[in-house]
Order: sequence, then C-alpha cells, then structure tokens
Amino acid sequence: MLKRIGARAGPDERARMLDAESIESYRTALLKRRETLQPARTESADSVELDQSRVGRVSRVDALQQAAMHAAAQRLRGAELAGITRALQRIETQTYGWCLQCGEPIATARLDVNPTAEYCVSCAERRET
Repeated sequence: MLKRIGARAGPDERARMLDAESIESYRTALLKRRETLQPARTESADSVELDQSRVGRVSRVDALQQAAMHAAAQRLRGAELAGITRALQRIETQTYGWCLQCGEPIATARLDVNPTAEYCVSCAERRET
C-alpha cells in the first residue's frame, strides 16, 4: 500500500530531501540521456538485415544471432527510455526521489547511480526476492 509521500518525513529525512537545484540536475541528466538513446533507437532500426545473397549455414546463423542481439538491445533501450519518461513525470508531479512502494526518500547516492530509480534500496531488494 502506498502511503502519502513524505507524510512521515521527520527532521533527519527532511534534510535528505532533494532541493530544487539537485532535482534540476537530475532532470538535465535524464534529458541528455534520452537525447542519446532516441537517435540510436531510430537509426538502428534498419541496421540489421539478413544477407540472403551469402550462402552457408554459418552466415545465416551469424545473421540471425546479430538480429537477435539487435532486438535485445532495442528492448533495453526502450525500457530505459520508458524509465526516463516515468522519472521526468515524477519530477513534474513533485514525487521524484520518493519510493513508490513505501513513500520514504530514495537515497541520493542511489539516484546518482540510477536517476530513474523508483524504489528505495530496501523496497527494491524486497521486490527482487
């Protein structure tokens, strides 16, 4: 159950909350990352083709493997773009930096490593098990 975000923020937690400058820094980083991912996603859409002119089982297997790797990379880019979009939406709604599960602040060290983090470390660990 999601509690009201920040409802129990005591003095120590308030000190850990993100200030406007920090949030703007994360927003800028997210926008830059989105810019780098979007062109790569559209440019690589046609980059892998099966070479029907080459003969041989190894060539076909190699082409199929490259196509599968390309599709996996596209899925990862899509997932990262979706995470960036959600993080930017949370910034707009002023819920960025708060765990979606428990409503507690997400450690800034965690956001520094992964600015799209939606859960605090404790909740993320519980979700993985």
